[in-house]
Amino acid sequence: MGRRYFSLPDVGEGLTEAEVLEWLVAPGDRVAVNQPVVEVETAKSAVELPCPFAGVVSALLVEQGSVVAVGTPLIAVDEEGDGDGEPSDDAPMLVGHGSRERPPARRRRRKPPGDAPAPR
Repeated sequence: MGRRYFSLPDVGEGLTEAEVLEWLVAPGDRVAVNQPVVEVETAKSAVELPCPFAGVVSALLVEQGSVVAVGTPLIAVDEEGDGDGEPSDDAPMLVGHGSRERPPARRRRRKPPGDAPAPR
């Protein structure tokens, strides 16, 4: 069995911390990939965070009501096989993981014919 740690991801919009509102699991619970395990609140919203791996919860590392920085380990999960605590390359992408190489393309607005301003 390997122990893996799930840390508070960057939940977006440059936020650097979040408050742990409620744990949705307890030590000894079995979790599946993408199962919500904790609800956190940032300055902008409250969200449920899914676990990126499956296994048995071995420890909740942060108490409810605590404000923690992005990157702080939240939960420890024991999984079968060889785990080194780091997400594997085939782990599903979660909110805030990875980076966008370029901004999304915007479509140009087309003016319908006949909406052109009248010449002066």
